[in-house]
Amino acid sequence: MYALNPFKNRAAAHRAMALAALHANSSLATRLARFNNHMAKARALENAGSAQ
Repeated sequence: MYALNPFKNRAAAHRAMALAALHANSSLATRLARFNNHMAKARALENAGSAQ
């Protein structure tokens, strides 16, 4: 099955990973760093998808 917009699907996956990072059993600094990293990737993918 092929996605019509793979950027949108990957962005959604990174948003889900960002939320999962907040609930992980790690220090606050680690959780926040992982959250910010995944949200930055999601934003970049959304921008790349809209540029196509």
